[in-house]
Amino acid sequence: MSKTLSISDDLYERLEFATRQKGLKNIEQLLESWQIVKDDLQIRQESVDKIDALRKRLFHKYGEMSDSVDFIREDRAR
Repeated sequence: MSKTLSISDDLYERLEFATRQKGLKNIEQLLESWQIVKDDLQIRQESVDKIDALRKRLFHKYGEMSDSVDFIREDRAR
């Protein structure tokens, strides 16, 4: 299924320019690439949010955890 969209000539020219800059064949490919980037950023943000939530749960359950760097250095020294 395809749709028709009316946009200004100025916007169309800017989209064509961006398409050429990226080495793409047409504006549709440019829009698809932008959507992929947007989806990827959304997935990354959701992952960061989950990590932050886990850190908060661990902090509430165990409190401040000590840094393990000193323990690692001791192990290496042995």
